[in-house]
Amino acid sequence: MGKAIEAIAYERGHQIAGVVDVGGSIADAPAADVAIEFTHPEAAVPNIMACLRKNLPVVVGTTGWLGNLPEVARQCQQTGGTVFHSSNFSLGVNLFFKLNEYLAQLMRDQTGYEVVLDETHHTQKKDAPSGTAITLAEGILKHHPVKKGWVVNEAQPDRLLIRSHRIDPVPGTHVVTYQGPVDAIEIRHTAHSRQGFALGAVQVAEWLPGKKGVLTMDDFLPEEQPKGL
Repeated sequence: MGKAIEAIAYERGHQIAGVVDVGGSIADAPAADVAIEFTHPEAAVPNIMACLRKNLPVVVGTTGWLGNLPEVARQCQQTGGTVFHSSNFSLGVNLFFKLNEYLAQLMRDQTGYEVVLDETHHTQKKDAPSGTAITLAEGILKHHPVKKGWVVNEAQPDRLLIRSHRIDPVPGTHVVTYQGPVDAIEIRHTAHSRQGFALGAVQVAEWLPGKKGVLTMDDFLPEEQPKGL
């Protein structure tokens, strides 16, 4: 992701002030307008905190760290800083999020259907389920009359089942299936490469300077609700 982001940033006329890789420190990084953080869950929070201490707006694409979001939000408020986080920066995926929630609303009274979520990624992905899958699950759970939470790879009647698969070289595929006794309804998003994720992250980074607080794709993309809902 770092290499893809760097290439797109250059294509769009930006300069790369510095790259912090394994063993490096954001504290030693040169001044910049914005940082883009794609690492792994264990490194994300220290990196975000370092950016906040440097008064450096940060775009965070790492997933698996949101259990620490309250801590990050407090630090962001105290420093007057800027943190933009998303489980997925692809425009197509964010449209898929909205489609998923719309379908969940339509299905909330259709008790004959069992909903299951499948996500497939390359074997280098550290977290399972993916952050994208969790966002999809949360969209379903907001409207489901029975499911009270989600579980991974182990079916429970009152939990939404997320099945995680790790297969190279899949960039990312997410499928939501409502299985009924006589038919099934399925929606799917398939990423063909990482370019969509990288482009979205750079576009957010272009938009971010001057913004304050903890922000998400709901702040970046205009909210359009289907008529009648």
